[in-house]
Amino acid sequence: LAAPAPLNLVCFRHRGGDEINQRLLDHLNQSGELYLTHTRLNDQLTLRLCVGQTHTESHHVERAWKRIREIAAELGSG
Repeated sequence: LAAPAPLNLVCFRHRGGDEINQRLLDHLNQSGELYLTHTRLNDQLTLRLCVGQTHTESHHVERAWKRIREIAAELGSG
């Protein structure tokens, strides 16, 4: 995690640097499965996952995190 997550906004980044974070952001947003936003923290591109829908349950968040990890692994190896 790039910053504490006391509420519903989780900030994180891939260890690989800004380029892979941008590719991860683009790939996930284009997939239609989930939508992330971004910011810059300490001059580094940082991804943001906001969990704010009333009917969101833990399995939705777990599925989103699983998908983020899967795409990150694909991009990190390619």
